[in-house]
Amino acid sequence: MPEGHTLHRLARLHQHRYAGARVRVASPQGRFAASASVVDGAVLERAEAHGKHLFHFYGPDRVVHVHLGLYGTFTEAELPVAEPRGQVRMRVVGGTHWTDLRGPTACELLTDVEVAALRDRLGPDPLRSDADPDRAWRRISRSRTSIAALLMDQKVLAGVGNVYRAEVLFRHGVPPRTPGRELGADRWERIWTDLVELMADGVRVGRIDTVRPEHTPEATGRAPRQDRHGGEVYVYRRAGQPCLLCGTEVATADLSGRKLYWCPTCQPG
Repeated sequence: MPEGHTLHRLARLHQHRYAGARVRVASPQGRFAASASVVDGAVLERAEAHGKHLFHFYGPDRVVHVHLGLYGTFTEAELPVAEPRGQVRMRVVGGTHWTDLRGPTACELLTDVEVAALRDRLGPDPLRSDADPDRAWRRISRSRTSIAALLMDQKVLAGVGNVYRAEVLFRHGVPPRTPGRELGADRWERIWTDLVELMADGVRVGRIDTVRPEHTPEATGRAPRQDRHGGEVYVYRRAGQPCLLCGTEVATADLSGRKLYWCPTCQPG
């Protein structure tokens, strides 16, 4: 599932290409056709993201909400438009570009009240200027649930996925099964600050890089990471491989249907 930086990149892209002008909106697949007809030909006022949710605002009570889920994807291209390929849930056509959406978990037209209710259910997003980290800390500091689970709970913190979770816990030496109430306010503040910086970098470069400059392949002479995710990481999907800092094998375990990754030496229990 795309992490929050991906949705913020999409929001910025759509804001740049379509906001402030009339757009054509259709649903070649048909499942979004009735709602598409409501905003077709309207001015896209703005696009923005909150966590893993994308919003296109067309005016009062006309907000298209998209959640990509596991399989949703946007494809972008310059005009002229091409015939739809596959199950295109929503097509947006502007003055210079067009965008197709396929396979989302949600693509729906919401009222302003519904948008507010959805956002009220989400935790603070490290990539939003209006985020309140204390709101997340109030929940974390009272919880017996592991910090690994809390970081992935979108009601606690919006936008963090499995990669950022694994990497930020490693960077701060936190065992993933640490109960939230044992984390400590100072450590939470450092984790939040780190997430803000790491995720903003993810928006800028389009991939997740979490390795500090002194641990990069260029600095250490090691081979660069080779997999579809790109970016340099410490522990994510490196189970059984040596820790980049201490050489201990990276450990893995299941937690709530997702994989944990950590170094038993750098993140001692």
